[in-house]
Amino acid sequence: MSTEVSPSSQAAGAMRGLPGVDAQLSARAMAEATITLAGERAPARVISWSRLAYGVIGLILAAAIWEVGSYLKDDPVILPTVQKTVSTFWHYLFQKYPAVQGKTLWQHALVSAARILAGWAAGVVLGVAMGGVMASVRVIRHLLDPIIEITRPLPPLAFIPLFIVWFGIGETPKFILILIGVVPVMIIATVSALDAVPKELVQASRSLGASPLWALLTVRLRSALPAIITGMRLAMGGAWTSIVAVELIAATSGLGYLINNAGVNLQTPLVLSGILAISVLGIAFDGLLRLLHRFADPTTR
Repeated sequence: MSTEVSPSSQAAGAMRGLPGVDAQLSARAMAEATITLAGERAPARVISWSRLAYGVIGLILAAAIWEVGSYLKDDPVILPTVQKTVSTFWHYLFQKYPAVQGKTLWQHALVSAARILAGWAAGVVLGVAMGGVMASVRVIRHLLDPIIEITRPLPPLAFIPLFIVWFGIGETPKFILILIGVVPVMIIATVSALDAVPKELVQASRSLGASPLWALLTVRLRSALPAIITGMRLAMGGAWTSIVAVELIAATSGLGYLINNAGVNLQTPLVLSGILAISVLGIAFDGLLRLLHRFADPTTR
């Protein structure tokens, strides 16, 4: 089987090694590569900008529907206007609530965020560790799988009365409730991600002398990292659900406490402001995890 070589390729090959020619050819190759990469990345930028535009349009439509509904209902206690909610949000960023021994909106948000990050981080570490062991040791997997399947459907809210009796209304029950919301999600995500890693990769690392633990840490976990980060994003939602639920009942600070207290006093704009603060924090945390996912998987758009 013969391979034809174009005259231009022959000429380029013959000219290699001459003074200045290699530099010119390298510059040309770099220019062509740059043009190619720019052409490949352009659609990603278009997709990103169009996605952003659609998102902004969706938010504007939602705000418009909200505004129309508030004018039709004409009851600020039931549904205040967007303007009233935004102004209340801005006001309580710097004004304490409750007025006596209270905190500002951003201080309540920081309290909830600190609780979330502590419980979520501990839950992620524990869940990934347990998932790694279950994916590697079949006996442990068979022992723990029924327990996880039994506890996974249980809402953290169901444990609140029991935990108040056991631990009081301090930080301990809040921390444990976040763990309950995070750990099962991370275990399932980790086990599924590790099971999906091609066995050929593990066998290749073992044939090169890697121990089972080293193969787990450097091959399986590295390959499963994007899927594990997706599980971390899902677990973050579970953490917010858990903490807001417990702050509604057993707390003296935090966004859940603020929402509950404002609702009892029929301060609907402040209730919506607390919900808006949760949304902002949730989007911020998810954005950081999305960025981490891009580093773990560069093909993600």
